[in-house]
Amino acid sequence: DTRKRKKNLRVAAYCRVSTEEEEQQSSFEIQVEYYTNKINSHDNWKLVKIFEDDGISGVHVKKRTQFLEMIELCKKKKIDLILTKSISRFARNTVDAISTVRKLARQNPPVGVLFETENLYTLNQTSEMILTVLSAAAQEESHTKSEIMNISIEHRFSRGIFLTPELLGFDKDEDGNLVINSEEAETVKVIFYLYLNGFSCN
Repeated sequence: DTRKRKKNLRVAAYCRVSTEEEEQQSSFEIQVEYYTNKINSHDNWKLVKIFEDDGISGVHVKKRTQFLEMIELCKKKKIDLILTKSISRFARNTVDAISTVRKLARQNPPVGVLFETENLYTLNQTSEMILTVLSAAAQEESHTKSEIMNISIEHRFSRGIFLTPELLGFDKDEDGNLVINSEEAETVKVIFYLYLNGFSCN
């Protein structure tokens, strides 16, 4: 029970969704509201911040600026407890997950992470063994999804179906083939001209 460790806990929550699609945006907003209400409803919990990495993959920690900011606050002894929905929201890389949890637990005072879906509190004695198994499963799930996506793309390419977004300077005809849009093509030519003459992409 996290309440037994300290009378008043400074609590943060970490939320993440993996894409920027509208449905995921809604899920993200719901998470923020849920954790704000949950933390504020505890008499001995003080809300530090809801950390939100929106539309960023969980595979590599370096891409998640809010996650890194949260860990820095932990190092500065500003946070006692982190709430997050699941291990897969916290990290999909076993090494990152275990390494981060160990570093937080070794701090003085230690910082715990509460994974709600797995009902796992990292300052419990049995937590590391369970976390290792569950994190490995999350990493394998991420790898499997990636493999399935790659196979799907290869099948599309083999049938002549290409995953092209809307492109400046091109339209699609009735058969889905790319055809030059003569009006937009002038803009494309200017872009290439500027780039060749030393202008940056920005």
